[in-house]
Amino acid sequence: MVFSASCRTGGGALTETQSRAIADTLEGMVKRAYDFSAPGGEATKRLLSLYPDTGRVVSASGGRMLTSRDSLAEGIRYFWESTGRNMREPRLVWERTVTDVLGPDAAVVTATYRIPHRTPRGEPHELAGAMTLVFAKRGDRWVVVQEHLSDRPTEGGSAATPP
Repeated sequence: MVFSASCRTGGGALTETQSRAIADTLEGMVKRAYDFSAPGGEATKRLLSLYPDTGRVVSASGGRMLTSRDSLAEGIRYFWESTGRNMREPRLVWERTVTDVLGPDAAVVTATYRIPHRTPRGEPHELAGAMTLVFAKRGDRWVVVQEHLSDRPTEGGSAATPP
């Protein structure tokens, strides 16, 4: 994992230790939410836990943009029903993660990933891509307020991006 801190606030800069703690918190949240090896019934709840309960959320993926929690939740459920629940033995591999802590209440996590798994027929398959998640601290909770997800092209076809 790569960590970068650009921390200027009205009250002074965050220390390296404070910035690292924020980065560790956010990276851990993302890894837990995207753990597709955990029981599937909770997958959509884990993914939705990254987002605020109210207010605007902007999500860009696959050439489309969603701007509400309801539409984002619908997209996550669709991904899980059409793709996620069909992955057998999924293993999420985080290739590279870069976290920029912008201040005590804002940070950006950009990561590349692969999800090797088996299809329902037992054939090997892999989803892969990149994501950028913009986090804001709302009260005592970090939430994603904007995101962009992109698929890595696969040989002979396209991949499906996790929400």
